Amino acid sequence: MPLRTCLAAAALGAAQLPSLAADLSRAEEIVKGQCAMCHGEQGESSSPVFPRLAGQHAAYVARQLADYKSGRRISPTMQPMVAELVPADFPALGAYFEKQPTSTHPVADPELAQVGRFIFLRGNTDSGVPACASCHGETGQGTETLPRLAGQHARYTERQLKLFEKRERTNDNAVMHTVAAKLTELEIKAVASYVSGLQ
Repeated sequence: MPLRTCLAAAALGAAQLPSLAADLSRAEEIVKGQCAMCHGEQGESSSPVFPRLAGQHAAYVARQLADYKSGRRISPTMQPMVAELVPADFPALGAYFEKQPTSTHPVADPELAQVGRFIFLRGNTDSGVPACASCHGETGQGTETLPRLAGQHARYTERQLKLFEKRERTNDNAVMHTVAAKLTELEIKAVASYVSGLQ
């Protein structure tokens, strides 16, 4: 790359730094004022009812917030929280939570988690359940379009799988409707237990 191009790129990057700092400052203000009550200031929610957001992909968080705002994803708790947010706040909040440190969490039922490990990594060929790892990765890290599952509260994951099973959650990947519908109650609990202990 020519020196002139490198210098121009560096100058552009430097010019964007104050904007990024302002966005993160705005995000921190929103988190402290609205998000922390349920999700914690660092995205480490203390209640299994609310998802852990620490380390979640920024683009995924931004999309979920936009979906709450537009009504594509329904939650009596979240709709009022996003009502006053503007579109620029969504990626800022995503970036804020993505950079928060993640923690290792003890698994409540290690034996159940072992059943979940099998389903997560290998699926269930008898019932047609694919391996969760085929989309979410072997360690549950997810992608920008698929959520990080590692370390998520078991109760929250279980709830989301049941919403997919009933087709009550429709804003995300429609493949999950088919997958969740094939999971047994035991498999749902087992997978949720297993991913809760991933780092």
